[in-house]
Amino acid sequence: MKQTSAPQNIPADIINEASRQHAILARGVEHILGGDTELNGEKRDGLFVKLVDSLQNKRPLKVKLGMDPTATDLHLGHTVALTKMRQFQDLGHIAQPLIGDGTTLIGDPAGRNKTRPLLALDEIRANAKTYLDQIGKVLKKDETFDIRYNGDWLLKLDFQDIIKLCADVTVAQIIQREDFSTRLKENQPISLHELLYPLMQGYDSVAMECDIELGGTDQTFNLLMGRQLMDKRGMRPQIAMTLPLLEGTDGVEKMSKSKNNYIGVNDTPDDMFGKIMSISDEIMPRYYELLTDVDIKTLPAHPMDAKRQLGRTIVARFHDETSAKTTEEAFNNRFSQGELPEDIETKAVALPGGLLGVIVAVGFASSNGEARRLVQQGGVKLAGEKVTDVGMVVEAPTLLQVGKLKICELVAA
Repeated sequence: MKQTSAPQNIPADIINEASRQHAILARGVEHILGGDTELNGEKRDGLFVKLVDSLQNKRPLKVKLGMDPTATDLHLGHTVALTKMRQFQDLGHIAQPLIGDGTTLIGDPAGRNKTRPLLALDEIRANAKTYLDQIGKVLKKDETFDIRYNGDWLLKLDFQDIIKLCADVTVAQIIQREDFSTRLKENQPISLHELLYPLMQGYDSVAMECDIELGGTDQTFNLLMGRQLMDKRGMRPQIAMTLPLLEGTDGVEKMSKSKNNYIGVNDTPDDMFGKIMSISDEIMPRYYELLTDVDIKTLPAHPMDAKRQLGRTIVARFHDETSAKTTEEAFNNRFSQGELPEDIETKAVALPGGLLGVIVAVGFASSNGEARRLVQQGGVKLAGEKVTDVGMVVEAPTLLQVGKLKICELVAA
């Protein structure tokens, strides 16, 4: 794919259709990086230029999204970019989800303050097997779907290939990456193999001849590396589109399993709906914008009704309409009408014990800081009564409720 100049004197119908698609695809996007060009006397971003090129040449865009199978399950935070990829599909473009069975051997250093533990190739491939079904809950598996695995080319590179690849990037560039520069300033070790990660992800774009690459804002450096390596090879560089990182159910931290604030793609309908109902009114518009196509201007006026609609939408998407309806009805019966579930789990903890520590001990918060926020936000009840004292001591067996979903009976260990 040779470098070509941007098209000029574009017919009005092409401009209009490119504008329509651009409005859909740019929604919720943090940054569109690279390829800004003047078309018909007006400055346009790289996505618009790619869309014009696609329409003029009747060639769908190839859209890449890389996912490293470091675990078996995806959560809704992962689906933000998948949702954007589905929008490309719906407009006739090619979705190329990329399973990083090769890059996972290194481990993405993005957002890390220490080296990731290395995974064996067999473990990586076992994790990858679960991704295809989960991805299929968002993307259409039709002629616009093209699943790829970067082990198909990365594991075939020989030593000479890797040397040539390293020659395209300077050491100064790599250590300017925020993750690396921060660790250097804090005297945290950086293993040599970690420095290869951006190069390997960038090379994926070369191998796939991408038009667009999607990723979270924490992937900006890696996405731009793809542009650089493509340009070095005389290819028309991909456009990088970064998307916001979805906050978890606590409304503060990035959604993460390690922070216990996630909603899993494979969660049951009851768990998924209940977790969505537990998010704050303030964070709800972000979920609508990043996970649905619903116009937030059309939402019900009452926040609880809007949240129920969000729950139905998400459950229907990852399960089905029937599950969404029955789950909402069950939720209303159990919580809105004051009924408690019959299968309340009993958890043994050290009593007497500080309230914050008890909340963490039963797994309803990942840290004392998160537990403190939950109490301050009015989301914690003991024996059905709201608790506001973060320094309270829990002295006797009682019923603990955090949010709408998390309920257990506390007993002394």
